[in-house]
Amino acid sequence: MTSKRANSGEAAGGERQKLSSPSGLPIHEIPGGYGVPFFSPLRDRLDYYYFQGAEEFFRSRIARHGGATVLRVNMPPGPFISGDSRVVAVLDARSFRVLLDDASVDKADTLDGTYMPSVALFGGHRPLAFLDAADPRHAALKRVMIRLAAARMHHVAPAFGAAFAAMFDAVEAGLAASGPVEFNKLNTVHMLDFTCAALFGGSPPSKAMGAGAAAKAYKWLAFQLHPLASKVVKPWPLEDLLLHTFRLPPFLVRRDYAELTAYFEAVAAGALDDAEKAQPGAVPRDELLHNLVFLAIFNAYGGFKIFLPHLVKWLARGCGELHARLADEVRAAVPATDESVTLAAVEKMPLVKSVVWEALRMNPPVEFQYGRARCDMIVESHDAAYEVRKGEMVFGYQPLATRDERVFHRGGEFVPDRFVVAAGEDGDDKRVRRLLEHVVWSNGPETGAAAEGNKQCPGKDIVVAVGRLMVAELFRRYDTFAAGVEELPVEPVVTFTSLTRAAAGSA
Repeated sequence: MTSKRANSGEAAGGERQKLSSPSGLPIHEIPGGYGVPFFSPLRDRLDYYYFQGAEEFFRSRIARHGGATVLRVNMPPGPFISGDSRVVAVLDARSFRVLLDDASVDKADTLDGTYMPSVALFGGHRPLAFLDAADPRHAALKRVMIRLAAARMHHVAPAFGAAFAAMFDAVEAGLAASGPVEFNKLNTVHMLDFTCAALFGGSPPSKAMGAGAAAKAYKWLAFQLHPLASKVVKPWPLEDLLLHTFRLPPFLVRRDYAELTAYFEAVAAGALDDAEKAQPGAVPRDELLHNLVFLAIFNAYGGFKIFLPHLVKWLARGCGELHARLADEVRAAVPATDESVTLAAVEKMPLVKSVVWEALRMNPPVEFQYGRARCDMIVESHDAAYEVRKGEMVFGYQPLATRDERVFHRGGEFVPDRFVVAAGEDGDDKRVRRLLEHVVWSNGPETGAAAEGNKQCPGKDIVVAVGRLMVAELFRRYDTFAAGVEELPVEPVVTFTSLTRAAAGSA
């Protein structure tokens, strides 16, 4: 736990080093504050979850401090789960970049913010996502994940094609039988099977473990993330007491996790063998196994569970013209005689690619980034510079950074062709590349790549590929669709109300 001295911006001892802004911006004291211990973090938690909501929580404080986008605030969950709720929030595209600089911030145990789940939830191990890039174990584990993602990339398209067909056969059957069909429930089940098929092959969880496999995976995720959840239990005072005040004991999910681990021990045996052969003795097999469980369920499945409903939400809100343009592009790249959509085919779909990047910009699957300052440093926003002291927790709310109007024209709007390179316009590819540098959902720029020495997501390319395949499969099979959307804090609930099949011969 960081000391009060470090989080209040005071020097940890001795005289402060005088810092200057690299860009010559005026250096200001960081506005905001932390208020009265215990009571202020508690009040801020209620504002964040119930009285304002995340975005208004930050926007109101930006307005209160004259438009400053680097602020001192308390972040949930607060008492009694967080040992220290105090953070320096960076809320614009420029200041957010500090969280992508592994030389500036230490990300050990910061994945979930101001608290760390019990390692009992991970078989007694600290997963890769909780390790700082400078930790020697980080490189050994990251190497395994990068190799696995690269080796299995060619399985992604066929595995997703099977999952998509199963999902939308069920949607069509539900619409024909009883009316509107919720996408999220089907996505929760079929994307777990897809994830395991794509990464490991073998029998999918729904067959090997039974119909309750996805529920067990979700329960395990909930025990890690319940301090960050909201609007899942009514009334809200009861929810706040149950989810945000005390940690749920890990033993309540021990049996479910044991079943999940046993499944992955069998299905991922080949991946574990390959890792041991490539790096003999580098990481114990048991630690590798628990890291693969975390990769598959938390990183991949958890990400798809959030990302795909947002992607479908934006498509549902698109006009008929957008659906027609997407259908034309997909069908031009994938002839009706082809049995499936391939990764090579989606590379020839500039509008599809742009729609996916735009969805990731508008709704990054992980909205938060945290890191602890490695040293005294200057953080620059667009208009000012601020001193951050060694040991202070830096927090970024990504949706504000990736919708920053100083970087993205109409940044708060979903613009489907934002990332399409205009034909015949010299230099437009450079414009698009500059914008993609600020699409940072993967804990790094979209123009970057995961490496052993950084914290960028090792499955970044798979996530993007799945988004593209989702759009391509949807508009290969359907001319258009309609769906209702209910916005909730983590993922929107998308309910299909109609699907219009493509005419015979056009798909």
